[in-house]
Amino acid sequence: MQIISSDIPDVKIVVPEVFGDNRGYFFESWNRDRYSGNMIDCQWIQDNESKSVKGVLRGLHYQLPPYTQAKLVRVIYGRVVDVAVDIRKDSPTFGKYVAVELSGENKYQLFIPRGFAHGFAVLSDEAVFAYKCDNTYMPSHERGIAFNDPALNINWPLDLKKCIMSARDLANPPLAEAELL
Repeated sequence: MQIISSDIPDVKIVVPEVFGDNRGYFFESWNRDRYSGNMIDCQWIQDNESKSVKGVLRGLHYQLPPYTQAKLVRVIYGRVVDVAVDIRKDSPTFGKYVAVELSGENKYQLFIPRGFAHGFAVLSDEAVFAYKCDNTYMPSHERGIAFNDPALNINWPLDLKKCIMSARDLANPPLAEAELL
């Protein structure tokens, strides 16, 4: 396993060691001892999975305290661009983002610590997205930031006029107006 620091040092890209042969493949998607030795030390309490079609954009989501969440995300099938935005007001990288292509082929994972908004856009015909969370989902504490906020200037690799989004995500405020941590 290789852990790569992103442009925001707290966000980590995990490149697992994949063992493949004529039968298929095997890899460890989580191993507490190996990951904690590489600065990813969370007590995961919830696993989630979603399936989306090409052009779906989900996010940018986060939760307010005491329900902030760290996430370890990956794609089981398909391709997405995954985005983590630093929303920690006192952080030197506040308002900056990391974007990584995750796919069923590359098996990369993205570790997103608490204090980040998260979203992804589906690039393949469909994608199955899985993630671990270190805190429970609490709808009353969930918030969002506009995916197209000019202050963030996220380079989403799809036609934003044709993307498929929830009404809630379309109504998210820009970062400057969002209720932050």
